[in-house]
Amino acid sequence: MADTSEADYDRTMDLNLKSVYFTVNKALPYMNDGGSIILTGSNAAHRAYASFSLYGAAKAAVIHFAKGFSNDLLHRKIRANVISPGTTDTPVFDKFVPVEQLEAVKKYWADVMPIGRIGQPSDIGKTAVFLASDDSSFILGAEILVDGGLSYLSK
Repeated sequence: MADTSEADYDRTMDLNLKSVYFTVNKALPYMNDGGSIILTGSNAAHRAYASFSLYGAAKAAVIHFAKGFSNDLLHRKIRANVISPGTTDTPVFDKFVPVEQLEAVKKYWADVMPIGRIGQPSDIGKTAVFLASDDSSFILGAEILVDGGLSYLSK
């Protein structure tokens, strides 16, 4: 935290919060009534990871956006919900870990996860398909944690 500049703060908030708000704002005129907005949160909104204070706070605000957007858009029956992934095996994850440590880090996270593995992109994708479908028509302003139980369970 001591090394965070105001520019770092602004970049984090712009990328994770401002962009979400204005993307939804600009998309609304093109959305059909009864549509579904799916926002991307993070389990970092629930866990105090070292060096992730700003990111976690921004993602907590995204969760609040889903509630507020759902309330603001009730008259159009547009639902907003959040998918909050945990550690997921994506190319972005690979960028943060040196190649020589990648397998060890993935094994560490799999061992930490209550479910015994790290997430796969398909775990997130299937959740998005559900939230976009009529099967979730009674769900609004909600967050679905897709983090293998990491936020609330212990191994």
